[in-house]
Amino acid sequence: MDSPLPGYTTVGSGSYRPTDVHFLLQPVAMDMTDVLEKERLIQSRQKHYSEMISEESAPSALHMALYEQAMAQNGARMADDVQALAHTLAEQYRGPSIALVSFVRAGVPLGVLLRHALVERGRDAHHYGISIVRDRGIDTVALEAIIARHGAANIVFVDGWTGKGAIAGEIARSLGDDPRFPLGPRLVVLADPCGRAWLAASAQDWLIPSGILGATVSGLVSRSIWPASGGLHGCVVYDHLAGHDVTQGFIERIQAARPRLDTPAASPWTAAQALALQAEAVDVVTRLATRFQISNLNRIKPGIAEATRAVLRRVPYRVLVRERDDADIQLLLHLTERAGIEVEEAGAELGPYRAVTIIRSVS
Repeated sequence: MDSPLPGYTTVGSGSYRPTDVHFLLQPVAMDMTDVLEKERLIQSRQKHYSEMISEESAPSALHMALYEQAMAQNGARMADDVQALAHTLAEQYRGPSIALVSFVRAGVPLGVLLRHALVERGRDAHHYGISIVRDRGIDTVALEAIIARHGAANIVFVDGWTGKGAIAGEIARSLGDDPRFPLGPRLVVLADPCGRAWLAASAQDWLIPSGILGATVSGLVSRSIWPASGGLHGCVVYDHLAGHDVTQGFIERIQAARPRLDTPAASPWTAAQALALQAEAVDVVTRLATRFQISNLNRIKPGIAEATRAVLRRVPYRVLVRERDDADIQLLLHLTERAGIEVEEAGAELGPYRAVTIIRSVS
């Protein structure tokens, strides 16, 4: 895939096949920041999270065993959901081409799979990975290049899931008044428990297999880095994890499980459905903020994927789960046990979420 940004050096497709995705991110070299120090700098507002990154370690043998368990439990569900989402996108996007714009990193595996499904339907589908940063916005350099090539009306934004809806809010703040998006910016995800996406396969919080690994299932790229001098956002390429990379294997396995016959199309939320989901999610987060005396809601990470990533990357105080014997949270429980983090069975208090991590106050 030729780059729409000839003036920049990008990381290309990472460890994906060249036709699967083009990461519109420039490679950067930067010092790694210790997790505890990073947390202190974030909470004291001395640095934004997107200005720092910590070393990503290879997953342990047990972590990989739990990934395999997640694939066995939910790989077929993910494959079926990809097919349902692709069915809807093919119906909703009538233009000559579809430009899938995935947010790095969680959206990229889904974007790759959606592109395969759309191409099999005879659609001209293109896929890019770009950066969006909470509180700072979308990478306009990358996005404008995609719009120039494909037109805004043909763009669908892709992420893996929603937690509190921060990324959906960031899209709305960045692009909500842009008249080039005739129907507004559209976000598609697999799981949308907070009702903030335009299209989701379901509102259920479930263990998405690609959500429990990092770079090794996402092309060996880091999460995105805010550019200190402006311009294209960046990322770190984790070459040291190449021996543990399952990026291509993951795509091939979900592809093999994806049904070749049409599954029922997923339907965009009605206004009433979205409002009901949003209200329940806000209620949960508000009650937890009151209970734990939290003023910065970024310290509350709801949903299995967000809760798991927070344990791996942040400094957790407590993890709340709906049920301890839930098969979908066993990796999370393994990580909490290894780190000595208190786990509380909270039942219905978590509403639509099956797990929530509370970040420790360190500032």
